[in-house]
Amino acid sequence: QVQLVESGGGLVQAGGSLRLSCAASGRTFSTAAMGWFRQAPGKEREFVASIKWNGGIIVYSGYADSVKGRFTISGDNAKKGLYLQMNSLKPEDTPVYYCAAARRFGAGWVDSDYEYWGQGTLVTVSS
Repeated sequence: QVQLVESGGGLVQAGGSLRLSCAASGRTFSTAAMGWFRQAPGKEREFVASIKWNGGIIVYSGYADSVKGRFTISGDNAKKGLYLQMNSLKPEDTPVYYCAAARRFGAGWVDSDYEYWGQGTLVTVSS
């Protein structure tokens, strides 16, 4: 099992920045990919960004088109920390952000690819 705890959400004005963190514990050695998803009330959960490890080294990072160029995902090689630097925030970036972990390297932008989830952290961007 892998436990995930997000932090760093809050209220920010449009154009501002926030940095989300996700602390992983448990059997993190079994993790091949981690990602961030977000979900607004009444909407489907959507992919934001992900990274993948191979041999303990981060070898891939990917982003949704809606955040490309504004958000940066990073993680540590111990697979115990995942981060999302969010710049130039827009009101539509507002919902709850979730950290997720997957055992398969092939995990992508579909939430069912990920076995473990955090409780989420709320980001509110005011216009």
